[in-house]
Amino acid sequence: MTKFSDDVTQGPGRSAARAMLRAVGLNDDDFNKFQVGIVSAGNEVTPCNVTGPELSLKAKIGVNGPDSAGLIFSTIAVSDGISMGHEGMRASLVSREVITDSVELVMHAERFDGMVTIAGCDKSLPGMLMAAARINRPAIFLYGGSSLPGSYKGKDISIVDVFEGIGAMEKGLISEDELYEIECAACPGQGSCAGMFTANTMASVGEAIGMSLPGTASLPAEDSRLRIEAEKTGKQLNYLLKNDIKPRDIMTIEAFKNAVTTVLALGGSTNAVLHLMAIAHEAKVDLTLDTFDQLGKSVPHIADMKPFGKYHMVDLDNIGGVPVVSKILLENNLIDGNCLTVTGKTVGENLENVEIPTNQDVVSFPNNPISEEGGIAILNGSLSPNGSVVKVAGIEIDTFKGPANVFESEQEALEALFNNQIKKGDVVVIRNEGPKGGPGMREMLQITAAIKGAGLGKDVLLITDGRFSGGTTGLCIGHVAPESVEEGPIALCQNGDQIELNLSKRELNLNVNEEEKVSRAKNYKLPEPRYTSGVLHKYSKLVKGADEGAVTG
Repeated sequence: MTKFSDDVTQGPGRSAARAMLRAVGLNDDDFNKFQVGIVSAGNEVTPCNVTGPELSLKAKIGVNGPDSAGLIFSTIAVSDGISMGHEGMRASLVSREVITDSVELVMHAERFDGMVTIAGCDKSLPGMLMAAARINRPAIFLYGGSSLPGSYKGKDISIVDVFEGIGAMEKGLISEDELYEIECAACPGQGSCAGMFTANTMASVGEAIGMSLPGTASLPAEDSRLRIEAEKTGKQLNYLLKNDIKPRDIMTIEAFKNAVTTVLALGGSTNAVLHLMAIAHEAKVDLTLDTFDQLGKSVPHIADMKPFGKYHMVDLDNIGGVPVVSKILLENNLIDGNCLTVTGKTVGENLENVEIPTNQDVVSFPNNPISEEGGIAILNGSLSPNGSVVKVAGIEIDTFKGPANVFESEQEALEALFNNQIKKGDVVVIRNEGPKGGPGMREMLQITAAIKGAGLGKDVLLITDGRFSGGTTGLCIGHVAPESVEEGPIALCQNGDQIELNLSKRELNLNVNEEEKVSRAKNYKLPEPRYTSGVLHKYSKLVKGADEGAVTG
């Protein structure tokens, strides 16, 4: 294999570089070893990534040895939970690209031969996997761990309960004091959100696609086993280096299908659609919405996980974690067991000794699933001709038809809800929140949770060119493409228009005749851009549509 680090460690001409490396602790022996970058999104701005620095040190112990020397660096992370519901959320999806770019730049400049990647929140996870695929040097991924659920009045709760509580308080269903009690109980310690929200979904993807050691996706952040696995992860990177196994050797189209299947079976976050297509883009694999659509019709939903079900990630861990789900899927010929993984073994070989516990109801079996179809569906139709995404897990209806109630931003919709301007039977349309128009494609847990908290979760359909949190449940359709500023049909919606959803037909239609649409299109004016400078402006100029993963390159 190419030893990139020779560019900084070998020959008299690299004396200056070696002098700098001596200052951070390397010595003569280290200069003949593989140089390994150990990167985390560790910080204190979010509990999701608090473990990053500690796990990096553990991984470094595993990396360091006769053949490799590890050096730690870091990148940014944005907290979705803290940025939710205000302008700060526009930075969230953008941060995925910044994370990927920043890791690439350090790896390129410092000439590391391989890397250990560690992340714990929604965008840092896919950002690390995107970087690994783009750089394509031996790499391995470690999840920073999930949080444990909180407890309120004898019930397990998480951050989603706080957002729903806001809506309930605004409607007078709970008091401000009760909301405060929920707030204080919801996040008892470090780690990413407790349910099968985006972070835990993408951690599961890390395993399913073969880039993480088996069993690591479900470990709680505070569990001592995670520290042990961090060291093992570092050691395993040495194996990948010695055998020149690169991310694209692992992340094949078959591996991506395994990952999609796992997300569908778990009832995972709709954000996985964006992220998996973005990772595939970097891996040069042709993954499209059609792949999700095809698999979604044949893969059963088998995991009873929050936000729609009963269980948190720790409960899945208690029965054996993602390997148990993978074993069930493999035994039913739903995933490819021949895919290579970072262990050096195939998926099937990794699962040989995994036992499926029978005395549990966290996961079921394909012959008795929660639903015969996967937890995510792709919709087309006249309102979203390039596709849209809905989490069908937990939805009990097949059709919905009602009048459009149109808003130009999430804030407008929230104000309308709190002022009783959203009624049962409404189809709430929130536009100008797409990747380009937002910019940044904000998550809308604030409005979706508030609608549910207000008791309207089963009676209002929400449609947007933005996206949703992994904690979102109910009648919510996002990623509508083309987005509004790309003059997609969502831009032409007017109050009172009849909008119709048919899940079994996978259709989302705007029931307005073509002549009227043409007339509205002629009079359509693009909204003024929200940002005319800075990173959000640059992002809006580069980003592609949600149907392409909202990538920038």
